[in-house]
Amino acid sequence: MVGNSASFDQLVDNYNIITPYNSSITSIAGTKKNPELKPENTKSIEGGLEMYFFGRRVGFDLAIYKTNSIDQILPLAVSTSTGYTYKVINAGEIENKGIELSLMFTPLKSKNFKWEANVNWSVNKNTVVSLLEGVDNLQLGTFQGGITLNAQVGQPYGVLYGTNYTYDENGNKLVDSDNGMYIKTATSDQIIGNVNPDWTGGISNTFTYKNWAFSFLIDIQKGGDIFSLDMYYGMSTGLYKETSYINDLGNGVRDPLVFNAYDGDGYGIPSEGYASTSGGYINEGVNLDGSVNTTRYDASDYNGFGYAAMPDKAFVYDASYVKLREVAITYSLPASMLKKCFITGASLSVVASNPWIIFKNLPYADPESGLGAGNLQGYTTGSLPSTRNFGFNLKLNF
Repeated sequence: MVGNSASFDQLVDNYNIITPYNSSITSIAGTKKNPELKPENTKSIEGGLEMYFFGRRVGFDLAIYKTNSIDQILPLAVSTSTGYTYKVINAGEIENKGIELSLMFTPLKSKNFKWEANVNWSVNKNTVVSLLEGVDNLQLGTFQGGITLNAQVGQPYGVLYGTNYTYDENGNKLVDSDNGMYIKTATSDQIIGNVNPDWTGGISNTFTYKNWAFSFLIDIQKGGDIFSLDMYYGMSTGLYKETSYINDLGNGVRDPLVFNAYDGDGYGIPSEGYASTSGGYINEGVNLDGSVNTTRYDASDYNGFGYAAMPDKAFVYDASYVKLREVAITYSLPASMLKKCFITGASLSVVASNPWIIFKNLPYADPESGLGAGNLQGYTTGSLPSTRNFGFNLKLNF
C-alpha cells in the first residue's frame, strides 16, 4: 500500500490579491478547497518471473499486476452559482490490471560482430469502480465542439462524450430521407471513444561491429481514440482534400445539387440527361423505414462536410501508430588508445529522435499531439508538425 498526498494548498480557502492594485481588492479562487481531504491510497499486488537461457542469449521478463487506487484526489465540476467552478474531492476507486512482457535475444554473436534485440509489450485495462455516493460520472475536461472527457462508473478512466450516429437494430446508420443527412443523437452524452490504448510495444535492435554500433528503436501503440477539432472544422471549411473530389456521377462533389435520387419533394428520379449535372454524395446507411438510402446530400456549401454534416463521432480517430523513435550510430575509441590517458572510455554518437512516423490513422497530425501529458488526453487541436531532433553525444568515462 502506497499513499499520496494532495498537492500544496488544497485544504484551506484563501483570497487572491488583485494586482496591480495591491490593495484590499480581492477575489476568491475558482476551486473550492477541502479541509477534510484525505491522501490517496494505492493497493497493489504484482507477480513476475525473469529467466535466461543458452548463456543469456535468450531471456524474458514477465510481470502481472493489479492495482486499486482509492480516494483519488480530483477536481469535481460544480454549479457556478456556488461561486466556484470546481471542488477538490476524494473520488471513489479506480482499478488497473495488466501484463508487461520483455523478450531479450542475441541472435548473432561472434568475435567482432553482435546483434542484440529486445521486444517489449504491455497491456493495461483500467475501470472506474466507484465515485462519490450518488455520482456515476465525473467530467475530467470539457473541450470545444461539445466534447467532454469523463470518468464513468463501469467504464475505463477517460471516455469521450459527444454526439453519435443513430442506428437501427441491425447496427446500420440512420439517414434522413428528406435531405440525405445522417441523423445525430439529440444529446452529447454518448460514449464516442476511449483514450486508452489496447496495448503498447517496442522493438529495439543494436548491431555492433568492432568499435561501431548501430541501434534503432520502434515504438508501437495499438488502439486508443482521439478527437480531432482540426478535422471537425477543417472539413466544413473545405481545408482538406477530402472535401473536393469526383463523386459517383463523375461530377465535382461540391457542384450544386440538381436532383435527389428518390421519389418525393418534387425531385423525382432523374432522367439520364440530368445525371451528368448533379453534385453531392450519398451517405451510406438506411432510412427510418429500413430501405437503403439513395438521397443525395448537398455539399455545395460549408454544411456539406464537417461539424454541420456529421456527429462528433465522425471526427474520432484510431490513435494507433508505429514510429521510428530513435536511430543512433556510435563509435567507441579502442581501449589501446586510452592506455596512457586518465580517460578510461570515450564514445561519440550521432542520434536522430522521432525521425519517422511509419504508420498512423489520424490524418494531418501526430497521434501523440494531444493537450499534454496529464489527465486530458484524446483531444487534438491546432496540431503543429512533429519535430525531428538530430544531435551529437560525446560520452567520457573516468
